[in-house]
Amino acid sequence: MKYYQIKDVLTESDESAVQDREYPYVALLNVEEYRKVRDIFGMEIDIEQDFSRTLNTKVVVNYDCLTGSIDIPRMPNRLPVNRHLAFALDGHGIVFIDNDDYTLNVLNRIQESRRWRFPSLERFIYDFLEETIAPDLDYLNGLESELEKIEERIMNGEIEEYPPRFNTIRSGLLEMHTHYMHLMDLAKELEENENEYFSDENLRFFRLFGERTARLQDSVTELREYIVQLRDLVSEQLGIRQNHIMTLLTVITTIFMPLTLIVGWYGMNFVNMPELYSPWGYPVVIFVSVAIVSVSLFWFRRQHWL
Repeated sequence: MKYYQIKDVLTESDESAVQDREYPYVALLNVEEYRKVRDIFGMEIDIEQDFSRTLNTKVVVNYDCLTGSIDIPRMPNRLPVNRHLAFALDGHGIVFIDNDDYTLNVLNRIQESRRWRFPSLERFIYDFLEETIAPDLDYLNGLESELEKIEERIMNGEIEEYPPRFNTIRSGLLEMHTHYMHLMDLAKELEENENEYFSDENLRFFRLFGERTARLQDSVTELREYIVQLRDLVSEQLGIRQNHIMTLLTVITTIFMPLTLIVGWYGMNFVNMPELYSPWGYPVVIFVSVAIVSVSLFWFRRQHWL
């Protein structure tokens, strides 16, 4: 278990930080640790049950505290699996319940990178939430670059069918879109300040976080639309290739139709056929066949069919 006080920096402390009202506190525990010391926080709501049911990001206003959960969707090469944590807060501090090391890593980054001129619980919550979405913009930019490369390959004819990678990206973007929607709801609920735990002047932090999350959600929406456009582009390129093949087959069929007619004529068993007994008959037929092919090719190229 870890305890901190919110001073000009996030300062490590001990259990006495919960009783000390001079500075807001932050507590990090796993489920087993929380069962042992839960009474010291004075929050009657059982957030252990909330933790076991963590499926998405939410916050619930209770009589003597706020409880909620945060679900962080996975991001390949950054967060291999979803992370879940629960929290409870009142006017004196916030308690995190996390069985993994995700929350501890976030708190460590805040310790290393944040220094506050006017420390407060609201500012800490803002910074904590910001840290949970800090990698997202780079991840979304990486997806955009990947899609741009796929588009280039489609235009160069290197991709001839719908890439399965699109389904994976779309599934991840849908999950992130839902995640941002829940984060915006969480920020809105905190900004409402129903239990009056936060000062009015600091409610702006929750509003700022909600606006930033909305911008990320807009980026996700644009990427989802981009994938739809690329899917249509794949279909369009496939249609163009099919039309080209059909055009080529039509040209070949058109060239060989008169040749087939000549073969059919001279395959008949009639005695009085033109040039049948002439020594120049066979060369003439060859010349006529070559002339038909040559004229046909010239005409088709002039019409840009070849």
